[in-house]
Amino acid sequence: MIEIKNVKKSFGKHEVLKDVSLKVDTGDVVVILGPSGSGKTTLLRCINFLERADEGTLTIEDQTADLHTASSKEKLQIRKRTAFVFQNYGLFQNKTAIQNITEGLITARKIPKAEAIAKAEEVLDWVGMSDKRDYYPSKLSGGQQQRIGIARAVALDPDVILFDEPTSALDPELVGEILGVIKKVAKKGITMIVVTHEMSFAQEVASKVVFMDGGVVVESGTPRDVFYYPKEERTKKFLERIIPQDQYFI
Repeated sequence: MIEIKNVKKSFGKHEVLKDVSLKVDTGDVVVILGPSGSGKTTLLRCINFLERADEGTLTIEDQTADLHTASSKEKLQIRKRTAFVFQNYGLFQNKTAIQNITEGLITARKIPKAEAIAKAEEVLDWVGMSDKRDYYPSKLSGGQQQRIGIARAVALDPDVILFDEPTSALDPELVGEILGVIKKVAKKGITMIVVTHEMSFAQEVASKVVFMDGGVVVESGTPRDVFYYPKEERTKKFLERIIPQDQYFI
């Protein structure tokens, strides 16, 4: 179980997150939707300490950390329980595909090199990238790089994987294949929090949909609740702008 409570974050005078709380059960796939600037990515980054929140707490199973005052040791403990898939892949450009995966296993998890390589080869095969194990990111397409990013996250065996718009940097024809890989991750029962604009993915895979706007959670529920029976006017207006009304509403 993961619980985020009362998270606040400002950049200067701009309040990006305004007392955001969210509960994620083990095995859940939570999809966060919302317009640009709604605070979705900032929330993910605060969960993983890529940004330090001004207030709020994070609980993962039996461990609770203050997102503002957490020590370096506490941050490391949380990061060992999470994995992050970046929209721009976030690969080390000077390392091969397999080295990108083994780096975190060896350095952060202290896994023996031979074991780390075996695990990396396993996940590379799982995402269909075994033949690219010794390629550097500059020699890989965007879709291939994102596959490596997902493989790296899965290899860490985290309590939760955070996906930050994992298809936004891809050419349209590659979006489907990456969503297919993410669906495979979901079928493994891994807890996931996914920021995305892919509505069909949210409908098909999410156990819970969260709609954010203006730094707050406006509405949350099952995909059916949010897409077919939204309660809040702001949610309805957002959905009407991006998907055909007769496709989603009854």
